[in-house]
Amino acid sequence: MRLLYTFGIQFFSFLVAVAARFNEKARLLHRGRKEVWEKLAQLKNETSVVWVHSASLGEFEQGRPIIEALRKKAPHKKILLTFFSPSGYEVRKNYDLVDVVCYLPADTPRNARRFLESIRPEAALFVKYEFWPNFFKEMNVRQVPLFSISSIFRENQLFFKWYGGWFRKALGAVDRFYVQDSVSGDLLKRIGVENFVVAGDTRFDRVTAIVEAATEVPAAARFAEGADLVVVAGSSWAPDEDILVRYVNQAPQGVKMIIAPHEVHAAHIDEIIQKLKVPAFRFTQSEKADVEGSRVMIVDTIGLLSAIYRYGQVAWIGGGFGKGIHNTLEAATYGIPVLFGPRFHKFKEARDLIDWGGGFSMDNYEDFFTLLEKFRASEQVRTEAGNAAGAYVKSMCGATQRIMEEVFQLANK
Repeated sequence: MRLLYTFGIQFFSFLVAVAARFNEKARLLHRGRKEVWEKLAQLKNETSVVWVHSASLGEFEQGRPIIEALRKKAPHKKILLTFFSPSGYEVRKNYDLVDVVCYLPADTPRNARRFLESIRPEAALFVKYEFWPNFFKEMNVRQVPLFSISSIFRENQLFFKWYGGWFRKALGAVDRFYVQDSVSGDLLKRIGVENFVVAGDTRFDRVTAIVEAATEVPAAARFAEGADLVVVAGSSWAPDEDILVRYVNQAPQGVKMIIAPHEVHAAHIDEIIQKLKVPAFRFTQSEKADVEGSRVMIVDTIGLLSAIYRYGQVAWIGGGFGKGIHNTLEAATYGIPVLFGPRFHKFKEARDLIDWGGGFSMDNYEDFFTLLEKFRASEQVRTEAGNAAGAYVKSMCGATQRIMEEVFQLANK
């Protein structure tokens, strides 16, 4: 099985090399993998290297709290951060809290041996779904402490199929799994894996830290002041915006809306403004706009959303009419009700928010209108839902501290 798997990995690498001629993502991956060995040379002869691996940008956000805690508590350690996907590497290749950022080479026995010989890590932390059998085997041979953090398992994964024995065996290289939920723990138990801890998701620690560090956004504060209800829509797409615009166009004067679209290019911002029948302004033009007299503020820049949620009484999270919703936690952390479209089921935090009474799924405009009017009519109902959302986030914090305490105690044995 190992030979067949390795052949598949090599064939994938060949396809990437071919596709690199005409596909930008493949080109970035192919070129980036060629640079790995040169980058790793920076860690040659280092005696205290911690390796953190994330598939892409979303997984990086789960590993980030560990990196930040490690840098603070053990600044002498060198940190290597690797990515599988260009969408993670290209965004974070200059991340200043680690010493080296590079791609993970293709998972072949030869690459695994060369990689681990180059850095000789004192511990390796793989985030969420990342399980690479050849790298895992080589770490096991070299007795490198290996931890799976914020990991989550589903019944349809290979590990739990009758034909997945070889892949199950690869999990034996992991010293401890820090899983997000008890369902994942139960699945591991079913295949005889007992070395797990239900630690939760480190993203909760991350969003809480973001909120605590967030600065004021004066234009948003001026805009929201005195409003009866402010709806903050984050990472919205066109189907979300159709609902949002329809509502604000007919809502009473005291209702205001902040829309932070997923796509912030000028043409899309113009499309939103053309649909509005109420006064609106672009955030980047707030110095010239009638901020207080407007009903809609459109955030036409990135990086502000997590701070802007504080000015809302209700949040709408975009993407639920497409591939799936975006980040619900940044809004829920502020203790406000979180609304989203129907495609949320693969996101555990969205399901949990609904169970706690702080999250609400909307199938159409009528659902949205009914709930918003309910919130507008009753501050108590709105507050109770918001408190439930905030309580959920608080209940899930602490994974980072637990992982830090246990991982480095185990790694140093």
